[in-house]
Amino acid sequence: MKLSDATSVSMPMRNLLSILGATAVGVWAYFGVIERLNNIETRATLFEADLLKAADQKPIDQEQYMLLEFTASQLEKVQTEMESMMNNRVNIDFLKKQVDKLQEDVEQLKDKVRQNGGG
Repeated sequence: MKLSDATSVSMPMRNLLSILGATAVGVWAYFGVIERLNNIETRATLFEADLLKAADQKPIDQEQYMLLEFTASQLEKVQTEMESMMNNRVNIDFLKKQVDKLQEDVEQLKDKVRQNGGG
């Protein structure tokens, strides 16, 4: 059997169209799968980049966190001081009343000494 570019092959047209159709469907399915894989890979890469970017702290963020912690500790100190000042006010009011009573008692004692002729 000799094969050359002039050799003719007889094939029913139905078989030829079936082979061409199957090839077209195969190529279309292959490129569809490749496109889908590329799409999924791109999404995964972008998602990973977004996660890394969101998790990355910038120096300004770290400075702000440090300032917040410092401010919170200062606020706690101020609250403690305010609570102690509230207790001091109660004590000051009590002591003020005691001093007023002592002054009255001293004045009464002075009056009694004057009445007895000691002054």
